Amino acid sequence: MPIATVNPANGETLKTYQAMGEEEVERRLQLAEATFRTYRTTTFDERARMLHRAADLLDEDQDEAARMLTTEMGKPLRQARAEAAKCAKAMRWYADNAADLLADEEPDASDVKDSGASRALVRYRPLGPVLAVMPWNFPLWQVVRFAAPALMAGNVGLLKHASNVPQTALYLEDLFHRAGFPEGTFQTLLIGSAAVDDVLRDERVRAATLTGSEPAGRAVASTAGEMIKKTVLELGGSDPFVVMPSADVERAAQVAVTARVQNNGQSCIAAKRFIVHTDVYDAFAERFAAGMKALTVGDPMEDGTDVGPLASEQGRADLEELVDDAVRSGATVLCGGERPDGPGWFYPPTVLADITREMRIHREEAFGPVATLYRAADLDEAVLIANDSPFGLSSNVWTRDEAEVDRFVRDLEAGGVFVNGMTASHPALPFGGVKRSGYGRELSGHGIREFCNITTVWHGA
Repeated sequence: MPIATVNPANGETLKTYQAMGEEEVERRLQLAEATFRTYRTTTFDERARMLHRAADLLDEDQDEAARMLTTEMGKPLRQARAEAAKCAKAMRWYADNAADLLADEEPDASDVKDSGASRALVRYRPLGPVLAVMPWNFPLWQVVRFAAPALMAGNVGLLKHASNVPQTALYLEDLFHRAGFPEGTFQTLLIGSAAVDDVLRDERVRAATLTGSEPAGRAVASTAGEMIKKTVLELGGSDPFVVMPSADVERAAQVAVTARVQNNGQSCIAAKRFIVHTDVYDAFAERFAAGMKALTVGDPMEDGTDVGPLASEQGRADLEELVDDAVRSGATVLCGGERPDGPGWFYPPTVLADITREMRIHREEAFGPVATLYRAADLDEAVLIANDSPFGLSSNVWTRDEAEVDRFVRDLEAGGVFVNGMTASHPALPFGGVKRSGYGRELSGHGIREFCNITTVWHGA
């Protein structure tokens, strides 16, 4: 895949970049290692000052940055602005909280007395250069939610971004440089996917994080395992959205539309499988399909647009294959289901009912504005359908019954359970999944500690 900006709204190639050669990659690896030796000794106050400056610069750049995101991957412009604002918020949160999150932990002296210690503590120390392999769907946010905690912990970052968002990748390197971070603290590697393995195998790279597809996660995890390096993986998701009889069905249907089509439906944590109790199924299905059908699909630069194009021609083709397979196998199309004529990689908001286990879309992630609708006889069947997936990123549950909430929280196989609302990520809350959705956590205190050397310090009597 070429490293290029291709406008998904019309298919026009706007800018192409030459991949970095071995010499340039080597130079950047040397610089990362050298920078880490001194950057690791900076104080939390120094790091926080620079990260606050990066947040201020991003706020100043918000309109320009948003247009860049929309041009490169097609999300509606207002959502791109919101993404930039969210990144600045996360930077400030980690700047303000990292020192407390990584403060020394000292057990009670009586607990370690029998070890012969007069004192013992746990200290969090940085690991070194961390490789981040990041996706195109949230080109700023996915990187910042790694970079902000990693830099505040004293690590340095090496970014291998998706090949269709090179301008965003270069912008991020420049942003941190302008904010005052030493050269080499955060560097972009303009390389193809085939070059990732060599970088990950380099002994100067101490750990890696990847957000992306399951095959990409397998490849990184395999190499990292061979090299015995720490990894965090956030992979695909096919999140359930369960609606029970006690729910506010009208509100649930409204939120369901947003939950499915956010980011043009190209989000790992977008709700994808809508599992509705039979008592409210018809009412929900009618409202949900009507809401999806009413969305405005068009130019993502226009503020009135709800859904822009998919990010790539291949992405649209993959989505069409899933829909066509489901329809051939008996799925009912409640709305959408056919690509529009004209330029760009657009696909209409689509709702499919009568889904069966034999359909590919039941097992595979639909990365676009396509929803699948299931009918459940009771709570037990709702849980069975929800868990009948290789993925386990997040989940949404709509009920006013606290006993049902407790059951869902206990039984759903997911990294998050959002009750009467849609899944969203927040700096203060851990984010990640189970099963084939990956392992490890981003954000919160859990996220900043993922790339730390958790060090026991023991003092003799």
